[in-house]
Amino acid sequence: MNRTPVIVTGLLTTSLLAFTPLATAQESATTPPNTTVTTVTNEVQVPADQPTIDLVICLDTSNSMDGLINAARTKIWQIVNDLALAEPTPRLRIALLDYGNDSLDPETGWVRIDSPFTEDLDLISQQLFGLTTDGGTEYVGRVLQRSLENLDWTESDKNLKLIVVSGNESANQDPDYNFQEVCRALIAKGIMVNSIYCGGVADDDAPGWTQIAKLTDGQFASIDPNYESVAIATPFDEQMTDLSGQLNTTYIPLGVEGQASWANQAQQDENAYGASIGGGASRARTKGSSLYYCGWDLCDAIDRKEVDLETIDVATLPEEMRTMTKPERLAYVETKRTERKKIQDQIQDLDVKREAFITEARKDHAENEDQAFDVAVRKAIRTQAENKGFSFPNQTVVNDETSVEATEETKESTDTSS
Repeated sequence: MNRTPVIVTGLLTTSLLAFTPLATAQESATTPPNTTVTTVTNEVQVPADQPTIDLVICLDTSNSMDGLINAARTKIWQIVNDLALAEPTPRLRIALLDYGNDSLDPETGWVRIDSPFTEDLDLISQQLFGLTTDGGTEYVGRVLQRSLENLDWTESDKNLKLIVVSGNESANQDPDYNFQEVCRALIAKGIMVNSIYCGGVADDDAPGWTQIAKLTDGQFASIDPNYESVAIATPFDEQMTDLSGQLNTTYIPLGVEGQASWANQAQQDENAYGASIGGGASRARTKGSSLYYCGWDLCDAIDRKEVDLETIDVATLPEEMRTMTKPERLAYVETKRTERKKIQDQIQDLDVKREAFITEARKDHAENEDQAFDVAVRKAIRTQAENKGFSFPNQTVVNDETSVEATEETKESTDTSS
């Protein structure tokens, strides 16, 4: 059966298509002002031998960076999805900072920590959708220094510690923090910096951004603000988005904070769906992976040994569970866990077909992928991850997702679905 992929072109004003994708809530059209969503504060227990990826996103939110922010909102899930392929499976912690915005505190050099390190990807999405732009004095040295001093980095040398900093002005504006000195301090702690300059590689300001990457064993990318990316809608997007919503019914929120986080989970579904072609499907893929962890959910909390059904405070449970006997609660949790696994398996099966569809469609719509921000950065992170002992399947990093060449089986399934 012939199939015609839906192709939509959109301007990547600053092409931050992969980021960033990390907690003070900020005002936006979709997130109420002065709303804070927090997670269960129990210390997370993970296997002692599980490696961690610490990823810090530093976004320039000065007046000219609206396109950067919008692109960050749409592509955070693609970065996570790529990291979910890593073996061994990492623990992923993300932090988000923004800088260069006149509405921020001048006493901090117009730098704000929107979220410290967290595994709550919905919180990161919420913060991204709350960002706004205004004026700007962009102190790159200051935002890197805050990342170094004010975030709780993991200690082990086996862990991958990365910063991605992006902007479109000179990197040496900060009168108090020399970015070269800060970079030397970062690499001394094993923290690499990938620098993203939103401008031409021949610009006068580009060399400073190149130097950031060189001093920290990172990667540099220069982005064409007028580059147009092709977004591909697939026959599987709607079903994956629907399954993402069904997945929410398998979560058991703990306490008032859990209820707020559960509501935020649904809000970020809406944000992803409305932000871009295939955004809901990309987020569904994330929610179907091992990197999507919700500390406010009873199932995840039990898996991490954060709570014990034998000793849990009944008042923190949803009302329908409070009158259950302990065996009934255990059966209820197991039912939710089984339902979740079934839906996640469906999402993963559909995602294989979706990736194959995108790969095939791109053969007829070739573009210079090297100009795409998310492709450049994800390739850089893969290289850095591999140097830390992670491995990835033999897949090609492209816009929209990490894809494989379509097999005859997946080709047949995509044709049939069309």
